[in-house]
Amino acid sequence: MPKKIFLTLVSAFLAWQSFDVVVRMHLFDVQAWQWLLFISWVINMMVTGVFAFAGMVHPTQRLLPDAYYAIHRPDRLEKVYKILKINWFRKFLLATFWKKKEQRKAYFDGSKRGVAGFVESTMKAEFGHLAPFVLLNVVSVYFAATGMVLLGLFTAAFNVLGNLYPVLLQRHHRMRIGRIDRARKG
Repeated sequence: MPKKIFLTLVSAFLAWQSFDVVVRMHLFDVQAWQWLLFISWVINMMVTGVFAFAGMVHPTQRLLPDAYYAIHRPDRLEKVYKILKINWFRKFLLATFWKKKEQRKAYFDGSKRGVAGFVESTMKAEFGHLAPFVLLNVVSVYFAATGMVLLGLFTAAFNVLGNLYPVLLQRHHRMRIGRIDRARKG
């Protein structure tokens, strides 16, 4: 219970700080592209953190209907996966953040029983990146519309890499699990 309360408070704190930074950004006269790049990365991390920390202790994936998580056009998803080189992103994650086998086993242990947990984890991870992806698109447009065009572009670029790519990767995982499940059933 203390973990749940703590992570919920962290999520709420990040939400407040994200909002505060975004609405006050126009007060700062930051011109150096390096600082704008750093600020856009921080904003992406804070907004994504809101949903990541909440998702660690709450069933946030249930905020969307099950129909959303179904893969309706696997051929289209496969094309997008190849065009955007999502497999390179997957390999990068496996070489860096998901390097340790123990860490990967916590996500999926390889058992039949683990498949259901894996699917739920992909939905949780997908929601944890989809919600900030949508929100950060709005923030990017807001920045551009208020004259902070470069900040908006940097925020959008980090958003694509940090949120859209993970969403597509999670959908691709579920598509592959679905194919295996259908083949197994007959």
